[in-house]
Amino acid sequence: MALLERVATLVRANLNDLVDKAEDPEKMIKQVILDMENQLLQVKTQVAISIADQHVLARKLQESEDNEKQWMRRAELAVQKQDDGLARAAVERTMSSKTVSENFRQQVDDQKTQVENLKTALLKLEQKLSEAKSKSDLLIAQHRRSRALARATDAGRALGDNSNAAAFDRMKNKVQHTEAAAQASSDLAADNVDEKFAALEKQDEVERLLSELKSRLKAG
Repeated sequence: MALLERVATLVRANLNDLVDKAEDPEKMIKQVILDMENQLLQVKTQVAISIADQHVLARKLQESEDNEKQWMRRAELAVQKQDDGLARAAVERTMSSKTVSENFRQQVDDQKTQVENLKTALLKLEQKLSEAKSKSDLLIAQHRRSRALARATDAGRALGDNSNAAAFDRMKNKVQHTEAAAQASSDLAADNVDEKFAALEKQDEVERLLSELKSRLKAG
């Protein structure tokens, strides 16, 4: 789905790199946030549509299963009345309804998968948008300081300032930039840790529910 691909691209985007490479970092970060907000709205809309489609398919599946059961009851009635021709026709209708039910069941499963994928994409995009908004001011301020320091260094060089002092300023700027990049990477790593723990908790919940289901079936 093209929408999910666009969302994935935004989620993978490294805000620090975008700011560093942009000719106008402030304009770039604002555009990234605007793109995320637009994609977020589209994903929310698509989630709602997909859930509605899932409900429609589920109703059609139920209707088909009910129809299958009805034709089976009619086949049984025809057998009881010793009308093999009518019973055979009812059995054929039963088989046809069963095929339709299987098709609807597959569509329902596929739709559930799509809904879950969209929900996951929505969650990740919301997290990325929150991160972008919280870091935008910091990233822009860092870039402004870096740009101001570079200009001051260039001015000092033009005025014949001591070359060692200029080199020291450039090194200081590089160190500050490296520290900022390391902090941003650390923040992203923390997000990855949260996702991993969330995945572990989800897996535990799945195993618990599966165990309960098996217990109920065994007791039944």
